[in-house]
Amino acid sequence: MINSVHPFASTTPTMSPFLRKFLGLNWILVLTMYALLIIGLYAIESAARHLPVSEEMRKTFGSAGAYYADRQKQWILVGSVIYFATALFDYRWIRWLALPVYVVSLICMAKVMGSDSEVHQIDIGPINFQPAQLGVISGVLMIAWLLEDMPKIHVWLGAAWIRIGLIAVFAGVPFLMIMKMGDMGSALVWIPVAIVALLIGGVPFRYMSLMGIIGFGLIPVIYLVVLPMVSKRGPERIKLYLDMMNEKPVDISGSAYGAYNVSMAVGKSGWTGAGWNATEENGSIHAKRYVPWKTAHTDFIFAVYAEEQGFRGSLVLITAFALLLIQCLFISFYSRDVMGRMVVCCVAMFFFAHIFENIGMCALIMPITGIPLPLISYSGTFVVMCMFMLGLVQSIWTHRNSLRIIEVKATL
Repeated sequence: MINSVHPFASTTPTMSPFLRKFLGLNWILVLTMYALLIIGLYAIESAARHLPVSEEMRKTFGSAGAYYADRQKQWILVGSVIYFATALFDYRWIRWLALPVYVVSLICMAKVMGSDSEVHQIDIGPINFQPAQLGVISGVLMIAWLLEDMPKIHVWLGAAWIRIGLIAVFAGVPFLMIMKMGDMGSALVWIPVAIVALLIGGVPFRYMSLMGIIGFGLIPVIYLVVLPMVSKRGPERIKLYLDMMNEKPVDISGSAYGAYNVSMAVGKSGWTGAGWNATEENGSIHAKRYVPWKTAHTDFIFAVYAEEQGFRGSLVLITAFALLLIQCLFISFYSRDVMGRMVVCCVAMFFFAHIFENIGMCALIMPITGIPLPLISYSGTFVVMCMFMLGLVQSIWTHRNSLRIIEVKATL
């Protein structure tokens, strides 16, 4: 029997594996991410206009806001290289970085604990970053890696209490260290991320229920005893939030200054807002420097954006974030293994926690905490970290069929 060969089989060029992966990216996720980054650049330029810069910088860029927006562009370029490099490499190779990065993040957090840094950052040459964010992603990779591979060593290592113990250790250690640093906002992010890890890790519902009941019962002890020991500002901010929610008298020229003016900026924006780079003549609270101007481009950037773009602009921003998170959940359904599903869901929860906490504190439905809005706030290395995490999500999508192809080749 003569084997028939397609006449063009030998002349048809084969596509490069990297080009095939590049074309196979989830482009909705890519475009949504860059749309948010572009929105962030305009928001930063307006929010950072009051920050002090040298006269030379002002002459070069025109304003302090333009200077900080330009610096954010440089971080986005670095993040873009890391994003596409991560997306095109198999995430199962990246997991080997989890342990060394996790150890380094703990060392950096220990160093920050011993310093007087109010922003909880560590300086390495010209680069400064918050090791808390590094601890989250490396901790997630460690949990995902061990939960998938340990049961392969022995069935006993896949027991529910072993999985709970792993998550408790790798999430609990950085959580306690971040709380000791006084960064309550970054510490709180670990709680929903750990819950998602327990759910995706297959911990039985009865265990989850028991832990929920115990945790709920410990809330008074944590609030009245533990929290004052690790954070001086934490209990004060929670009490202030509860007083404002219950319409009790607060000092809007003192402790309630930031919360009051930020919520006013959001509440008075209306449908269209005051306009980008709005001035005092437009009635802008931010132009009058009532929004805490030193952190307007980081923690309170949503308040500035909402005041200038109004309800319609805020709706567009929240819709873009929703689309980003939905794409992450969509990718998790196509993950080839438990590790990929764990990483995607934890990354989605990490973003959701930051989004909900940042927007919530500006709308006064959450206590004020120092936490940036992903892809929007001026955050330097944080935006690179966010793009790296989304690159991991892309890698899981890009390599979703790799294991299936290997199995097919093995059967042949």
